[in-house]
Amino acid sequence: MTDDTAIRPFRINIPAADLEDLEDRLSRTRWPRQSPEPGWSHGVPLDYLQDLAHYWATGFDWRSQEAELNELPQFITTIGGQSIHFLHVRSPETDALPLILTHGWPSSPFEYQKVVGPLTDPRAHGGDPADAFHLVIPSLPGYGFFTPVTGPGAGNLFQVAQQWVELMNRLGYDRFAVQGTDVGTGVAGMLAMVASDRVVGIHLTGTTAGMPFGPALDVAAVPQADRARAELFNEFQADGIGYLHLQASRPQTLAYALTDSPVAQLAWIVEKFKEWTDPAAALPDDAVDRDQLLTTVSVFWFTGAGASSAHATYEGMQAWRAMAARFADADDVHSAPAGPPVGYAVFAADATIRALADPTGQIGHWSEYDSGGHSPAMETPTLLIGDIRAFFAGLR
Repeated sequence: MTDDTAIRPFRINIPAADLEDLEDRLSRTRWPRQSPEPGWSHGVPLDYLQDLAHYWATGFDWRSQEAELNELPQFITTIGGQSIHFLHVRSPETDALPLILTHGWPSSPFEYQKVVGPLTDPRAHGGDPADAFHLVIPSLPGYGFFTPVTGPGAGNLFQVAQQWVELMNRLGYDRFAVQGTDVGTGVAGMLAMVASDRVVGIHLTGTTAGMPFGPALDVAAVPQADRARAELFNEFQADGIGYLHLQASRPQTLAYALTDSPVAQLAWIVEKFKEWTDPAAALPDDAVDRDQLLTTVSVFWFTGAGASSAHATYEGMQAWRAMAARFADADDVHSAPAGPPVGYAVFAADATIRALADPTGQIGHWSEYDSGGHSPAMETPTLLIGDIRAFFAGLR
């Protein structure tokens, strides 16, 4: 198949019938009984979700949010038979560094909405124009407006990285920076492999201390300063990965609930925002603006991305297991040449531990913050902007 290499403008325009359908479904929700346990220990509390769903149906203004999203330049191009959706925001500074940002789950490129202006035009936001970036922010396959996915393998992060390289080729960027969070960190790692001669550096957020399906950490063996994060990781592994088991094993079964019930989709995402955002926030919308949170959920709902992103998770985990098996059988897994410089920003809710991520002390940029969480571009955009600028300042 020959790709159409054209880059076509894209605008979001959800049909009025879809908005009416959403409101109707929300009004007819069949609610369960209240959990026998108070709080969040059994999942999202009934009263909280009812209040949020009521606001989604009667107070949330999708058209206003849609108009704001459409202020960001959006495009579609076809790579590997897939219609890839992405944001492309060029800086007014001609010598700006191209930077590709890759979001994670449950999210979309619009996660970065608050950081676009300061990163592309620091001069207009009280910053140094020497820190400017041209931004490329794609939708992951199966997420947002990168739907539907037309073939298998969409969740294979090596394949995604190859698509991102071709995207940067089409945009004319020979040399570029990389930032990723959550699933996007995996794509960033693959970019370091497939385009190591073009990637100037990789900045990571939303990472963890290890694979959730791996062994628990020996907290006593972790440096004292990192033991709280080690305990957080063990708690997550023991009690917080039910969603991942389901998406990585039975995505189609889950797809029916997420595609048919907006409240199911709302609960599925809101629970993660509760668990992964700043621990100081009592509720998800204390950490993330309520309208931005519901915009995220709405994008999932209108595009059917709850189902397709679950399938992408399944395929991604299959690819990861295959790669892990190959590394386990390799005679020398350390023979690969050193890649581009890597920097980490670790926020309060993250379970990333330097002694495990960087056992040989090779990472030159490591920041830890006592606020924020898994979605720093939404929660603490100023901290994220500063960290990205600081890391790439010496790599331009």
